[in-house]
Amino acid sequence: MWARPWNGSDDGSLLLKVDELLLDAADGGLQLELLVRAVLVHDTTHILLFPAASPPSPRRVYLLEGGSLNIVVVLLLFDRIFFLRGAAASSACKTVPPCPSGDPATGVASNDFVLDRAASISARVYLPAAAAAEPSKKLPVVVFFHGGAFMIHTAASPIYHKYCASLAAAAPAIVVSVDYRLAPEHPVPAAYEDAFAALKAVVSSCRPDGAEPWLAAHGDASRVVLAGDSAGANMAHQTAVRLRKERVDEVSGVALLHSYFWGKEPVGGEPADAAVRGGIDRVWETGRWPAAASSGSTTRTSTRRRRSGGGSGAAARVLVATAELCWLVERSRAYAEGMAACGWEGELEFHETRGDGHVYFLLNPECDNAARELAVVAGFVRRC
Repeated sequence: MWARPWNGSDDGSLLLKVDELLLDAADGGLQLELLVRAVLVHDTTHILLFPAASPPSPRRVYLLEGGSLNIVVVLLLFDRIFFLRGAAASSACKTVPPCPSGDPATGVASNDFVLDRAASISARVYLPAAAAAEPSKKLPVVVFFHGGAFMIHTAASPIYHKYCASLAAAAPAIVVSVDYRLAPEHPVPAAYEDAFAALKAVVSSCRPDGAEPWLAAHGDASRVVLAGDSAGANMAHQTAVRLRKERVDEVSGVALLHSYFWGKEPVGGEPADAAVRGGIDRVWETGRWPAAASSGSTTRTSTRRRRSGGGSGAAARVLVATAELCWLVERSRAYAEGMAACGWEGELEFHETRGDGHVYFLLNPECDNAARELAVVAGFVRRC
């Protein structure tokens, strides 16, 4: 790509006029799905390069070509330029509205609600049709944290809206999909703090006088499940650990889907190549406060901690789900093995999908493997 400075920006940004675009999906597709979050709308085709906040890399570049229907997102990452087009760009940028009257396909109603006004934490709440069929019946509550490397997506992202509605229908359960502060503007542990506050607000709402009407009428505070995918699974784990440390028993299960765990040393069959590991390290370093990098207590989850009883011990049941081709699969395997070996007396379930990769069930929700994994998660929720 060739670009030249374009004067006229008065907001501290560097505006570049595009002379030529090159598509490099092989190099950048995966990292872009993790790192691109928003698109700025402009009348003309150009790139807006924002000055980085914290930390200085990666720098994000956004491009709209021909209006919102033809989105091209450009990312300048560690001095390399990548491009994302079409559906992948749209999924990272688009949102869908809730459906308070019920989705015709699933019968699941959804609504947006402010869980904690003081902390500005909101969520999308999903109510299955089963609640209307048996108005007096209490349902399990799933507190769900979306993935996205702590940096992208919201509860209103299409892939998460669809998944949470499907889970609510399959369980059936009330699903509360939490919006939390995103890095790099709000580095980790901001997401962990929001997750814990959201859980407390959800449990508080599961009372007759609760602030959220669906939870107040149908939520069972004795059957609360923490769940999440990728970075969201990391958040669910951290929330359960905090509950254990504070000796608070507020969840009956934890479902960790394709967990975003990592560490300095390779585990199992993880690649030892410094370039590969360095790339994952840099993504993590983008989303955290500098002091969190070497602690081992955040995204870097070590097998040693699992074996010393530091897992999701606040819950009676834990589900660990992963996929054979997920680049983080060895961490999920080690997590489950550590839970089994540490003397924890709860119920552990491990599910590994063959032949698929990281969060495939979000990207290809209609496939047979996705249906099977959804059934596993729904069955786990029913038992909690």
